Amino acid sequence: MADSHGLANCSSYHSVLLRCSASVIEMSSGKEFLLDPPVGEEWMKSHQAAKDNVTINQCSTHPRCYLWPLIPTVILLLVLTSSWHGGWSARQLAKRRAEGPEMGIRHVLPRSSQGDGLTDPDTCSSIPEWGRFDCYPERDRVVTRELCEQRDCCFIQVAMNLAGVPWCFYPSNFPSYTLRNLTPTELGKVGELTRSKKTYYPGDIWKLQLNVMFEANNRLHIQINDSSNPRYEVPIEVPKATQRAKNPLYTIEYSKDPFGMIVKRKSTGTVLLNTTVAPLFFADQFLQVSTSLPSPYLYGLGEHRAGFLQSVQWNTLTFWARDSVPREFVNLYGVHPFYLSLEPDGMSHGVFLLNSNAMDVVLQPAPALTWRTIGGIFDFYIFMGPDPNSVIQQYLEVIGLPAMVPAWGLGFHLCRWGYGSSNATWEVVKQMRKAGMPQDAQWNDIDYMINYRDFTFDPQTFASLPQMVADLHSHGQQYIMIVDPAISSVQSPGSYWPYDEGLKRGVFINNASGSPLIGKVWPGLTAFPDFTNPNTHQWWLENLLQFHKAVPFDGLWIDMNEPSNFVDGSQSGCPSNELENPPYVPGVLGGILRSQTICASAKQSASTHYNVHSLYGLMEAKTSASALVKIRKKRPFVISRSTFPSQGRYSGHWLGDNESTWKDMHFSIAGILNFNMFGIPLVGADICGFRGSTTEELCIRWMQLGAFYPFSRNHNVEKEKAQDPMAFSESAQQTMKRALLIRYSLLPYLYTLFHRSHVLGETVARAIFFEFPEDRNTYSIDRQFLWGSSLLISPVLEPGAVSVTAYFPKGIWYDFHTGSAFSSKGEYVKLAAPLDTINLHLREGAIIPTQEPATTIWVSSGNPLHLIVALSQNATAKGCLFWDDGESLDTYERNDYTYVEFSVDKNQLISKVVHVNTEATYIKVNTLNVYGVKFRPSKVIVNQKPVSFSYSSNQVLTVNSLHLPLDKGFHITWS
Repeated sequence: MADSHGLANCSSYHSVLLRCSASVIEMSSGKEFLLDPPVGEEWMKSHQAAKDNVTINQCSTHPRCYLWPLIPTVILLLVLTSSWHGGWSARQLAKRRAEGPEMGIRHVLPRSSQGDGLTDPDTCSSIPEWGRFDCYPERDRVVTRELCEQRDCCFIQVAMNLAGVPWCFYPSNFPSYTLRNLTPTELGKVGELTRSKKTYYPGDIWKLQLNVMFEANNRLHIQINDSSNPRYEVPIEVPKATQRAKNPLYTIEYSKDPFGMIVKRKSTGTVLLNTTVAPLFFADQFLQVSTSLPSPYLYGLGEHRAGFLQSVQWNTLTFWARDSVPREFVNLYGVHPFYLSLEPDGMSHGVFLLNSNAMDVVLQPAPALTWRTIGGIFDFYIFMGPDPNSVIQQYLEVIGLPAMVPAWGLGFHLCRWGYGSSNATWEVVKQMRKAGMPQDAQWNDIDYMINYRDFTFDPQTFASLPQMVADLHSHGQQYIMIVDPAISSVQSPGSYWPYDEGLKRGVFINNASGSPLIGKVWPGLTAFPDFTNPNTHQWWLENLLQFHKAVPFDGLWIDMNEPSNFVDGSQSGCPSNELENPPYVPGVLGGILRSQTICASAKQSASTHYNVHSLYGLMEAKTSASALVKIRKKRPFVISRSTFPSQGRYSGHWLGDNESTWKDMHFSIAGILNFNMFGIPLVGADICGFRGSTTEELCIRWMQLGAFYPFSRNHNVEKEKAQDPMAFSESAQQTMKRALLIRYSLLPYLYTLFHRSHVLGETVARAIFFEFPEDRNTYSIDRQFLWGSSLLISPVLEPGAVSVTAYFPKGIWYDFHTGSAFSSKGEYVKLAAPLDTINLHLREGAIIPTQEPATTIWVSSGNPLHLIVALSQNATAKGCLFWDDGESLDTYERNDYTYVEFSVDKNQLISKVVHVNTEATYIKVNTLNVYGVKFRPSKVIVNQKPVSFSYSSNQVLTVNSLHLPLDKGFHITWS
């Protein structure tokens, strides 16, 4: 694998780059079959025999099925089981799956023999616990047999040790839709779905249109929509295919009655989706479809606080953007209905539901998944991979590639709520400089404002803010301030332009009566800009432009944009209607859609808030990024709390109001990995924690980890002790400084990773299994991660530890600092990790460009380069470097960049300049370290001239004082 990982593909990179701006999609036809329903009978028998004796322990977040007297006991059990690690259960399930056949087709009796009774006791009891799909998902009542059978569903009470198994579930012959008139189209197939019996939710849509589109060889697109009336669809740009894929990697089979689809991987026959396992629902405010999963190894489905590997133990994940401190089992700031699934043979695929309405996704140990949403349409994309990296690249082809970050955005950022004044803020900056502590950006939280009003700064406590910003700029540093979306509405007319002008232009979200909805946020009573309204974009720009004239900020921090509201709905309440009180409410925190946000019935330009609520952060980020480009004429830098698919095109993200605990530090790694999957690689957590007070040890370890967040910022809350590096002991400061200087030395590598993300859709922070999908030991690892394909980061995540147990996949790994080699068979190794150390290792076959670090990216970027070569077992290696001025717009698109490929083979390093601009003429390659040279060289030749060198006992060759211009190719040989 060493010859093909990550940057090892740099040699073919330039040809890819030349055609990346024009997306070429290969089209063709897919293979399709119609299935006879009785096929499922044999599966039910064999699958039941294999699994009906299995007892599964699992978590449950859905206690609605228990009798009232048992509720206290159940709550205690839930608390105890909620701490169990999902990886154990996944391994248990993997073993179980290997012993039995895969989940097959739901068997449905012929219509003529069904009669009126759907819940025959024998039929119900034949359905195993793990395969029961919930017929009564409502959380506001205890489900009884009477309630269940009113829905024509099975009711079987299960033992307490099977917590989470639904007591009320669909019988195998529950009515669904029937597929009719399946006909070919230019892209695939179109068919009619009809239902003949009403469901138990109002507003059944009796006739649907199925549209199956073979958009690319590696992408299948399936839509199910109302065939007669238009419905809300998510207003983001997606590619439009024009012809059918020629050689698709998938086949699709159809069950006609009841309707279902089975998507398989053509090369292996693995079933990726099988929607015949449960009935399809499509009512006006209740849409539900279920599918089997090929394995329990499932990732994504954010934003939630959990381990990286999702638990399939009756795990319900709710999607509805919400301001909440991060904790388990609640919906959080962003909505990303995308998952990546590993197949039994290590191949991967992804599924994306383009839907922004409130939803639940239910995972169960069959394994199976249920999508349950309360609006919009079913708009699915299936990405065929077959490896994890290509799944993400294919996903980003649909939602959009991330923006290229300004280089300074990759430096260290510092903030806190509660500096209290610009002078106090400035003093921290000066102390950081005096200590030689790297820092690229200083931030301010809401305390810089007048009464928390946007586009103001306090003329008493922050009077010197413009001077502080000028000082930052004179030292090559940047300034960023927070801007909340809610606009104060309490001041007298004519005294606050943002509100007065917003009223005049009609930019605010209206209530159901048509007047501005008034909520309550930090300034008090507030109105909420409607970022789906084009008029709002100009108004937002003008506000920012006016503030920029007084305080020339460099980036924006947009917070509270779920949108957050300190009252439920509005000051005057919300109407009682079907939008506020839908027939089914997903498991949103607070129990109602308007909890800590605005009324679902509020009116926006694009639709009702009911439909577009979770798009609020995306639309604000898009508007803010556009405004920054117009104001600064440079790459925008925006960090947003609320996110939605495609947001990486406009902003980064931080993981919200975490706490100063070791547990929160650990959870941050899963968050970083998830958002890289979601196409938002510029992501980080508040280093040392936002809420509560940190300890010196915790902050040291968190600064070491945070130095390897793609977005690295230390931030904490008001009225807690300071946690910037200068707040700690001299030894702690030196340890933090060392970690940051390592980050700054790696800027050329990190910057190249962000470029490849921008152009190719690659991840920056990467789960280990992305590079080693054949190694099952990597599937649940979220205590380590990679930068790109080649740099392994193994932080300490526990108090008092002076060692860390790290997993090394099969191959040669080199200590980043010393070059000492370790050959792994795929094993855990205990590494020394004193308080001043974070363990870093290079993967064989990589060439990493580094740089002499300085205290700002601007100064660092002019320093000489250093190449580190980590030889493979075959003594080969590859790497690459992207370089430009670090801030101009569209440098790659305008061909104003330098791109260099490095390769080693047969004891020779070759630097090949693929593309060059003037920036490269200022940079020289000064030193070379080659790890894993198995013989002591007698000579080293650089461009036909012998040079001095050194060779150490741990097989590291070092060549100094090279002074090789980056814009010229060169050769270095050793023999």
